[in-house]
Amino acid sequence: MLFRHSHADLFVPDQCDPAQAFARVTHLGIVSHQDDLEIAAYHGITECFRRNDQWFGGVVVTNGSGSPRKGAYSHYTDEEMQDVRKQEQRKAAFVGEYSVMVQLGYPSEDVKHTRHDDVSSDLLKILQLCQPRFVYLHNPADRHDTHVATFLRCLEALRQLPKQARPQKVYGCEVWRKLDWLLAQDKEMLWVDQYPHLIGALLAVFDSQISGGKRYDLAEEGLRRANATYFDSHTTDNTNALTYAMDLTPLIQDDTLDPETYTTAYIDRLKDDVQQRLRRFQP
Repeated sequence: MLFRHSHADLFVPDQCDPAQAFARVTHLGIVSHQDDLEIAAYHGITECFRRNDQWFGGVVVTNGSGSPRKGAYSHYTDEEMQDVRKQEQRKAAFVGEYSVMVQLGYPSEDVKHTRHDDVSSDLLKILQLCQPRFVYLHNPADRHDTHVATFLRCLEALRQLPKQARPQKVYGCEVWRKLDWLLAQDKEMLWVDQYPHLIGALLAVFDSQISGGKRYDLAEEGLRRANATYFDSHTTDNTNALTYAMDLTPLIQDDTLDPETYTTAYIDRLKDDVQQRLRRFQP
């Protein structure tokens, strides 16, 4: 067993040697829950789809317990639901042609409190095996507690790597707090228009969520199209699908940089921009 939790799951869609599957990863997404990858790290998935020189690797930290359930899933136990979600994530990895898919199997409480050192250790091991150039994480301003805790566990692991082994770029991505509020100069604009059919195909495999009343498939496609159009009022659209991210790379370039201070600086810049615009046109 490579990882610490007994429910950890390793899946290599093309059945190559796991060591090779880890080693070829160039773009790595690390998220809290099943289907977060396909939302937050979609840019990385599309950058690697149908490529032999770039490969996407996915990590889901928690076990999917406590998922809302409805319809055909109404009577599933929590254990049965966890297995459904694990299998759905495997299906998404197959559809998206991921190099490797790791589900660490931790309860959310372990990520936030109880065994957070174990979580960070597992993430460090994955980072060492992959040595990715690009990493996609939850953004630290997300409004889901487990997402923020997962971001912090990832930062702990990244900062344990030697400086020369750290990724070139780390993105903080959208899930439960979108990033359209960032100032234009603070937005990392990720074009995701290469495979317009792919987002629907990836999210469709998460039937337990869609049937349960959460139409992530429709919402995410609409959001990306809205971002492309509403990004700027004075230019024509250059893409029809756009997602936003925070640049978190400075947090792994300077280990003394406090993530709270770094994140709230984005908010301070937004506050200054709003104040200045209002004052500019006051009588």
